[in-house]
Amino acid sequence: MSQVHVTTKINGDTTEYLCEADETLLDVLRNRLGLTGAKEGCGTGDCGACSVTLDGRLVCSCLVLGAEVNGREVRTIEGMAHGETLHPLQRKFIEHAALQCGICTPGFLVAAKALLEKNPDPTETEIRYWLAGNLCRCTGYDKIVRAVQDAAAEMRKG
Repeated sequence: MSQVHVTTKINGDTTEYLCEADETLLDVLRNRLGLTGAKEGCGTGDCGACSVTLDGRLVCSCLVLGAEVNGREVRTIEGMAHGETLHPLQRKFIEHAALQCGICTPGFLVAAKALLEKNPDPTETEIRYWLAGNLCRCTGYDKIVRAVQDAAAEMRKG
């Protein structure tokens, strides 16, 4: 099978790679580009562990082909912190113990960031609805929701 040449922006940086036409964006990120933050939990778009944003829209990278992102912008968990400075969501997940094994955590963080970019003051119901595509087998969801609420409040203060 012939490979497809792709030029895209990943976390603000122009990136080029070759991939198979049927290779998922998740596999490209992890195996070709070394961006291993997105995890494969299910491979069917049901768990959210592989969440990234594509042109600002939250997607499961296991359902997007690597070739489909040509000329588009991808944001992953690796682009969330600024150097050693954690994003407020990352800090609040730690403060609220909103993580355990870590498989789901990058997906929850990417999804929560996408929510707060669209709605900086979500209700608890809106947070739960927005994060419904992300599954956690360890922590339960209350700590995650509280962490998102706390981060949203901090981010609104500036």
